Amino acid sequence: MPNPVKYHKILDALQTLLENQELQNISVSEIAHTAGIGKGSIYYYFPSKDAILQALVERNYEKPLQTAKALAYQTEISPFTRMAMIFQACRNSSSEFLKSEDSTDSSTQSKIFLHQKYVNHIITELKPVLAEIIRQGVESGEIHFDDPESLAEIVLIVLTVKMDNTLVPSSKEEIETTISALISLLEQGTGNPPGSLNFLKS
Repeated sequence: MPNPVKYHKILDALQTLLENQELQNISVSEIAHTAGIGKGSIYYYFPSKDAILQALVERNYEKPLQTAKALAYQTEISPFTRMAMIFQACRNSSSEFLKSEDSTDSSTQSKIFLHQKYVNHIITELKPVLAEIIRQGVESGEIHFDDPESLAEIVLIVLTVKMDNTLVPSSKEEIETTISALISLLEQGTGNPPGSLNFLKS
């Protein structure tokens, strides 16, 4: 049976190595040595270094994604409130990740690659959850839009890119302007009153 302690030791080892090295320069042997386990044990848990990185990404966003999935069917809560709670949970996780990245010596190219992994994971995992909440809002008459999946994807792409602020570096003012424009478009497109989506700014 897989040992969860070893599993997390491997992830911790990669995270530690990333603080001072480029991802492409880190070997599976180094990960094993840092984790204090044999190289063969690595392949028992993961088929490749990329798989370890993906698991690390998933672990770092596990809590907000669990929160999102738990909220998906709590229909007694307003869809806007649920979306606000989900975005805040993701912001908290992203802030922690960015804080740790700021203290590392990794190159810009390496950081961008890692951030792309995070952005891809968040959009892939959250899109069906957010689309379901929007669909419920449409059914209850609180949201007016014909394509919940597309709306969810548009919101997530803009918010994750701006929230991450590595793929398209922007000043605080530029980020606020973009998010305000997104809110205005969404409120007009969904027939919601001005200010109803201001939680996206928080």
